Amino acid sequence: MTTRTRRRFDDDDFEPPASGWASDADRNIDEQIHDDLHDGITYSTYPDAIHGPDPAPAWVTASPGATDTDLGVFKTGKEADVSLIRRTHRDNSVLLAAKQYRDAQHRMFHRDAGYLEGRRMRKSRETRAVATRTAFGRELIAGQWAAAEFSVLSHLWTAGAAVPYPVQLYGTQLMMEFIGSSDGVAAPRLAQLRSSAHEAAALYTQLRDVLGRLADTGYTHGDLSPYNVLVHDGRLVLIDLPQAVDLVGNPQGFAFLRRDCDNICTWFAARGVNADPSILFDDLMLSVPSA
Repeated sequence: MTTRTRRRFDDDDFEPPASGWASDADRNIDEQIHDDLHDGITYSTYPDAIHGPDPAPAWVTASPGATDTDLGVFKTGKEADVSLIRRTHRDNSVLLAAKQYRDAQHRMFHRDAGYLEGRRMRKSRETRAVATRTAFGRELIAGQWAAAEFSVLSHLWTAGAAVPYPVQLYGTQLMMEFIGSSDGVAAPRLAQLRSSAHEAAALYTQLRDVLGRLADTGYTHGDLSPYNVLVHDGRLVLIDLPQAVDLVGNPQGFAFLRRDCDNICTWFAARGVNADPSILFDDLMLSVPSA
């Protein structure tokens, strides 16, 4: 995981001692700093990161004096690992989910081409590199995923969609709201639930709303399934959005939308919900800008 290690607040003014021999006090300080580098605690990267949309929720800790404690990985995947982070400032602390995207040597790129259609790079060289999948292009693609998910989450949060709040983007690490209990237990995925028909119908209503908000902003999830939807205290939350597809800019955008509708409606229909993918698709198309 990308982190910013502990540093003295006066590092910018620090000068080495004139003598080549450090005092016992200096050695003790150096030993303490060395220990800090290995205790899983670092200063918050928030001051150096790109921040989420305003207004930020009250629980977001922006102080440069806050510390982050890595509590370990709780989810692994082909594209990224997600760790639980406790960000603490004075007597206040909050749990965050830190999603660290893999580099070009450790990611799966076979699915990238379709999702990346319609995305534009700032330089023609970058566009060509992505299209031809050179080593440089693969690195660019790896860097795109975190930024793409941060951007989509920011747009959706601003639109009022049920998604985690994106706290910050720092390199290829996306830090966001942790959806789960205060003791660090992540909310279950939709696929893990054993819901009654009535409960499933209520969740489907919530899902239609969040998919409508995606369509309002010109996106579809692109890889929607009951495995990337969380349910926390009866509230449905959509996750895993790096591959969100631009419905108008991507030539396959509407095919991705239809596939999302088919996938999720199949799950709900098997649980007694009147979930017709054709009706859902038609309803969402009405929300798509310039469709």
